[in-house]
Amino acid sequence: MTPGSRNAGSLPFSWPTRVYWEDTDAGGVVYHAQYLAFLERARTEWLRARGYGQELLRVEHGLVFAVRAMRIEFRAPARLDDALDVSVALRQCRHASLVVAQEIRCGGRLLLDAEVKVAALDAAGFRPRGLPETLYQELKSLEQGAQ
Repeated sequence: MTPGSRNAGSLPFSWPTRVYWEDTDAGGVVYHAQYLAFLERARTEWLRARGYGQELLRVEHGLVFAVRAMRIEFRAPARLDDALDVSVALRQCRHASLVVAQEIRCGGRLLLDAEVKVAALDAAGFRPRGLPETLYQELKSLEQGAQ
């Protein structure tokens, strides 16, 4: 079983990761910008678990995603060697954008929550474009209401 596959069909999706030395500052606390990488990896694996890897979307559909806006609430620090769970829950799917709710937890304790607005772009010109209809329909069916 690959990470994330244990709940690929259920929501929210969760991706496990561990904090390494390279993720931390001199005090062994996760550097604030590293949380963005954790969130990005979980969103990427969430799509991959549904059969839509980023490279497949770019090559076969001419589609890439770009973060347009992000709201982050830092609640507690993650530290060196912590085992983290990064969740992804789709809040809104529109034809050319997504709103994703994400959390990072350690042992069930909430460390961070975020709302990420993602735009669908044409891979060649980086202009807004619609999602392929099959992807749109699948994602639309995964929408969860705001909590």
